[in-house]
Amino acid sequence: MNKKSRPQAKTIRIGIIGLGGMGSHHARTIAEGKVPGLELAAVADASPGRLDAFPGLAAFTDGGELITRGGVQAVLIATPHYSHTALGIQALKAGLHVLVEKPISVHKADCERLIAAHTNPKQVFAAVFNQRTDPFFRKLHDLSTSGELGEIRRINWIITNWFRTAAYYGSGGWRATWAGEGGGVLLNQCPHNLDLLQWLFGMPSRVRAFCGLGRYHDIEVEDDVTAYFEFPNGATGVFITSTGEAPGTNRLEITGERGRLIYEDDLLRFDRNETPMTEFSRTSPLGFATPPTWEIRFPISGHGGQHLEILQNFADAILRGAPLIAPAEEGIHSVELANAIIHSALRGETLELPLDGKAYERQLKKLIAASAARR
Repeated sequence: MNKKSRPQAKTIRIGIIGLGGMGSHHARTIAEGKVPGLELAAVADASPGRLDAFPGLAAFTDGGELITRGGVQAVLIATPHYSHTALGIQALKAGLHVLVEKPISVHKADCERLIAAHTNPKQVFAAVFNQRTDPFFRKLHDLSTSGELGEIRRINWIITNWFRTAAYYGSGGWRATWAGEGGGVLLNQCPHNLDLLQWLFGMPSRVRAFCGLGRYHDIEVEDDVTAYFEFPNGATGVFITSTGEAPGTNRLEITGERGRLIYEDDLLRFDRNETPMTEFSRTSPLGFATPPTWEIRFPISGHGGQHLEILQNFADAILRGAPLIAPAEEGIHSVELANAIIHSALRGETLELPLDGKAYERQLKKLIAASAARR
């Protein structure tokens, strides 16, 4: 982006659409002056009572009205998933800078429609993928993209510490329904994990998945997932997630030619081969030998700036042309992975990627038509 095209204003007037858990958190963060460059000027929510928490601001019960009459230069969209697409398109067409919560849309075809509306390079269009600010994942990204791991051969991520109770799912009639959310653990809890998966390793070329629809809860959508990936270089991966297991596990293990990385319990360990494993296998005269290794433990603590850093990066991108941590266009990848997993499971077959977004949209519409969602 051209830095000279940026406005010279010291602050950007921003409106927040959707004052649920995350939207109200973002609103308080900005209102308390924690994000230099952003001024909270307007809020919108379909529930008028939520607006009362932010007196003195332009307030609307319709997000579209905030976009057209809120007097803002930017919006943060934190509404239920399905409305991200329409609101995002409207805001972009109105010339506003846009920050959208995850997932950027529910399905790939809607992601494509939203991304296509971003035609003005002067508009900043970003997504809230705050886990990209975590120093553990930043180090993993450096190691996986720098060649330090060598060619990656296998990826295993067990992320089952998303335990949710029946009371959680009963807290809203839209929750865990095809019509209300468009999916379960993959669309609600795991967008960050799926974004990190593709950010670290790229997109797989094939997917075969198995989803338990309401395996642990009385819900329509998936609460238990096992997915198998094949990558273009021949690497394989397994992704396992659930909201029905306790105490649950969060373990990411990566095998490369130069060794094995394990990230678990806030520890990142690299067991590094002195000789790349395939080279050792080819050259060693001993039938049962293994490559000598040494252990590296990375001295990392804390989890970075998270949401605050994403908000600051959004402001800096508008005012100073700073590169985005998470361009919204990249948000299509995690949605495509979630869609492909569900589509593979429902069809009972292996899918080639890129996913046929229109085919999945047709499948989702059938599920929505039979959904028991209620407001």
